[in-house]
Amino acid sequence: MNTELTLLAWTLVLAIVQILLPAHLRTLETGTTYNAGPRDDPGPPVGVATGRMRRAQQNLFETLPLFAAAILIAHVAGREGALTLYGAWLYLVARVVYVPLYAGGVPYLRSIMWLTSMAGLALVIVAILRSA
Repeated sequence: MNTELTLLAWTLVLAIVQILLPAHLRTLETGTTYNAGPRDDPGPPVGVATGRMRRAQQNLFETLPLFAAAILIAHVAGREGALTLYGAWLYLVARVVYVPLYAGGVPYLRSIMWLTSMAGLALVIVAILRSA
């Protein structure tokens, strides 16, 4: 398996972590009895950390399908090269750094990491469309 596909697989690991983080934090807020039940009522208000991790997760899930599709298209089309390699690394590293920045409520730098991940995605797309 090439590096870009491996980085896509690690991005999926990040997605799983980002599913588990808010779920764990919410369980700490509500207790296991509530979490194991049908959750017919909304339960106590969502805490700050849980809310931030939910939003970070949602943010990842907005771009992850695009990143996955771009990596897979590049692979199938034989368009892998320096652009896809750097783009995949930029996307993954920026998304990993984004999580603690969002958790800590760090403004601006968090946005820069989001823009960096989008730049990585753009590099992969440029590689796909270049001389297509």
